[in-house]
Amino acid sequence: MSENELATIVIGEAIYVHQMLGPGLLESVYENCLAWRLIQRQLMVERQKPIPLVFEGVHMDCGFRCDMIVERILLIDVKAVDAIIDIHKAQVLTYLKMTNIKLGLLVNFNTVLLKDGLKRIVNNL
Repeated sequence: MSENELATIVIGEAIYVHQMLGPGLLESVYENCLAWRLIQRQLMVERQKPIPLVFEGVHMDCGFRCDMIVERILLIDVKAVDAIIDIHKAQVLTYLKMTNIKLGLLVNFNTVLLKDGLKRIVNNL
């Protein structure tokens, strides 16, 4: 399955979760429910995945974690904020670079329509 095909599935499940729960909850609630839906679709989901940092050739234990990596090819960052700002996009791009993953989804569940809270971030895709 390609990154784009997988992203289509994840977006569909995120829309479903948003329709069932609506906006206004904690990020962890949306993350849990989205992960559950993806696992039910037989997808491999890694939650709160540690992201290694190598700086000047030294492995640093800095405690970076991304919300989800699906099938080892799609990074998902779940938000429940008033608005997506540039730093959110930059953070996802940094995570993509650090993990060598090509596609990330930034999903802000704190919107009336989830399509307004979806951002695709690419790393040399």
